Amino acid sequence: MKKDLNPPVVKDLAVAVVKDKNDVQEDIWNVYIINYQKETIDEVLVTSKGYLTDVKGVETKTSTLRHAMGSLTSNDFAIIEPIMENVFALNNEYWVSYFKDGRIYDKKIIFLPETIKDENLINIPILNKQGVMIK
Repeated sequence: MKKDLNPPVVKDLAVAVVKDKNDVQEDIWNVYIINYQKETIDEVLVTSKGYLTDVKGVETKTSTLRHAMGSLTSNDFAIIEPIMENVFALNNEYWVSYFKDGRIYDKKIIFLPETIKDENLINIPILNKQGVMIK
């Protein structure tokens, strides 16, 4: 039964929404996955989606996207996807799954509406860029 399951706890893994610059130095936003663990994680998969139900019960949803990231070594990172500012008003959910030591690990990370904004930016270690991070 459910009480008999003992899923491993995900530690030292983060998703960050980072303000970057494109080729012509315009501000853009990218979503990164960062492995702060001491070991490599393998077969990293990330699903992403945005959603919100307003006070009147009207639902807004984005498409669900799936990203195969491969392996991430210790203190490594990869861009998951670019993100448009018009979805910052939604719940932006990233479900990360990976293998380590023959076990599967899962973690759901949700950026709540209006949390991705300039006044919430911090320096993201390893990336050395400004962004909003959930670890």
